[in-house]
Amino acid sequence: MKNAFYSCMLAVAIMIMVGCGSAEYTVVSKPARPVFVRPASPGPGYIWYNGNWVWRGGRYEWENGYWSAPRPERWHNGHWRKVRGGWSWAPGYWR
Repeated sequence: MKNAFYSCMLAVAIMIMVGCGSAEYTVVSKPARPVFVRPASPGPGYIWYNGNWVWRGGRYEWENGYWSAPRPERWHNGHWRKVRGGWSWAPGYWR
């Protein structure tokens, strides 16, 4: 019984730490957004989606935005948010 309880608590702790597949990384200061010139639209009806910061190699790296054909979902831009110890990037997402 005791082992089952500890196994369950360990599983819950792991799920909390993993965040169901997402991780939050904190930096002391937000990196400067790189200068990026948006390319011309590839055609009528295309929509521009802003870039996103991604955590790669122990730091945030900028991924440029892109043009896309319209989708039924709506794109919500990512943003920096103040957290204990610095800043964390909340990535953009489709909804």
